Amino acid sequence: MRVAVNFNPEKNNAPECAEKVCEILLRDGAEVSVNPAYKERFSKYKNIIFEPLSESAEKSDFAVAIGGDGTMLRCAKKIIGCSAKMIGINTGRLGFMASLESDSLEKLLLLKSGQYEITERMLLHGILCEESEKYEFDALNDINISGMYSKICDFSLYSGNYQIGKYRADGIIFSTPTGSTAYALSAGGPVIEPDLECIEMNLICPHSLFSRAMLFSPERTLTLLCKSSSEESPLYMSFDGETPLKVSSNSRIEISKSRYKIPFVDFESKNAFHESLSKKLMQSIK
Repeated sequence: MRVAVNFNPEKNNAPECAEKVCEILLRDGAEVSVNPAYKERFSKYKNIIFEPLSESAEKSDFAVAIGGDGTMLRCAKKIIGCSAKMIGINTGRLGFMASLESDSLEKLLLLKSGQYEITERMLLHGILCEESEKYEFDALNDINISGMYSKICDFSLYSGNYQIGKYRADGIIFSTPTGSTAYALSAGGPVIEPDLECIEMNLICPHSLFSRAMLFSPERTLTLLCKSSSEESPLYMSFDGETPLKVSSNSRIEISKSRYKIPFVDFESKNAFHESLSKKLMQSIK
């Protein structure tokens, strides 16, 4: 069994948690790899392999991401198309994608015996079609298109040749069920169980009295045409919170279900998602 261990050094307790994870896995006879950038800190552990995740992901059975949801998103992107299964360990505030909290690390010993569940999480596939360029990407959480400085934008959404709707809003979000508890939730969208498959659409601050989130079949391909209300205020698109891409007015964006999925390890009960929801979001208002 080989495990790639990754962590966010800026997250509280993440480096210390990564050391404990390595100790547990090595003691259990696993092969463990860590990014060479942290060789000095982890050189005290014998038999650790030092190589970047982009290389170790193809050889590993599991990829451990230690930090918050952002850390887990970045790790998930590295294992797309690989056989490695994702294990998130939360040292952040919410950690909705986490398989474990930092005080439950001994459950990693269940990996060898296979005492865990796998949840396959769908991804969105996006294609940005500019006049002479085409950019493709996959997103585990969401795809967000918005203008600068909250400038209102015009969006036209199509399925094939059929126009689903025309909208005016500060922006628009397309999310997976995994991303339903992220930006989409803050924009008023529903909570969706992560093992379902659908495409969720939410408007950001819509210029309408009647605006609701919409759910689409995962087999549907959506086409979005977008236009800024001002030439001085360009549109930007980001996926999973990465560096935004500038989108020319009247560009076409195609959104569909990706051919890839991310397998997430779950050590808890089948009600783990709802238990996590209760603990992390349904907090008392102070």
